[in-house]
Amino acid sequence: MDITDVRIAVTLISFAAFIGIMVWTWSRRNKADFDEASSLPFRDE
Repeated sequence: MDITDVRIAVTLISFAAFIGIMVWTWSRRNKADFDEASSLPFRDE
């Protein structure tokens, strides 16, 4: 295993993590939580 194999592995792991975050973000199950969090800066307390 040389440095090129390590770079390929890190790239694939990073891409898989990116896709996982995108799926989690666009999941309908999380929509209510994200909508509530997006309105936090505009609330007066």
